[in-house]
Amino acid sequence: MSTLKRLIKRKIALFSFIVILLIVSAAIFAPLIAPYDPSKQFTEGLTLQGAPLPPSSQFPIGTDLLGRDLLSRLIYGARTSLFIGLLANGFAVVLGTFIGIVAGFLRGRTGSIIMRFTDLMMAFPALLLAITLAAIFSPSLFIVALVIAMVNWVQIARVIYTQTISISEKEFIEAARSLGATNSRILRKHILPHLAPIVMVWATLGISTTVLLEATLSFLGIGVRPPTPSWGNIIFENQTYFSSAPWLVFIPGFAIILLALAFNFLGDALRDELDPTQRGRR
Repeated sequence: MSTLKRLIKRKIALFSFIVILLIVSAAIFAPLIAPYDPSKQFTEGLTLQGAPLPPSSQFPIGTDLLGRDLLSRLIYGARTSLFIGLLANGFAVVLGTFIGIVAGFLRGRTGSIIMRFTDLMMAFPALLLAITLAAIFSPSLFIVALVIAMVNWVQIARVIYTQTISISEKEFIEAARSLGATNSRILRKHILPHLAPIVMVWATLGISTTVLLEATLSFLGIGVRPPTPSWGNIIFENQTYFSSAPWLVFIPGFAIILLALAFNFLGDALRDELDPTQRGRR
């Protein structure tokens, strides 16, 4: 039975995949799905006292503090959050995998220096480091993605480093060397294929981390800047109405949690299916 079929048979994995597919589809087709322009301020979008409107037929989940349609901003915010999450996680996975393989395959002084630098990066609190980097550089979508990638590559580098050392000591690697295989061929034909499942799992699990970190930075006001909508800065903009208009905080917060959980559950299921030692432990 293929890995895909086994994943489909797992209800939590199937549910997670459907959630991710729906959110990704909404992000891709945002101009077609969103009822209004996310930046449009409606004169009838506020009460006579200037407060946001609750959910209604015109605004299905209400309006924000400027009278903009919250549903439209959430749909467009999914595009921003997913773009940064995928881009940042892609950078982190590529960089961490490269550093881990180089350090694990070369070992010796070179590998030791690389991993001591990795340990030094891991010693800094991730959120504090991200806040520092975000404060130094001018905020934009690419800068926020780069900052998140610079924080998240260390974990996968450590995992790939350990796995590369373990694979390099296997008998089939020694056999390949004795037959005259070059280092590049050993990496391409023997080590990388064995690391591919691990990279796939981390690429899935890491998206939830990057989405949460982007939301945190935007909520703190050093991530994606308004008027560009993201789920984090929607909460940031509307936090003053937490008591009188709780939907402005709870709905985008629920979207963030739902997406993070979906990627986590899917990554866990993928790990169980790709790692033979995990099968049967559910």
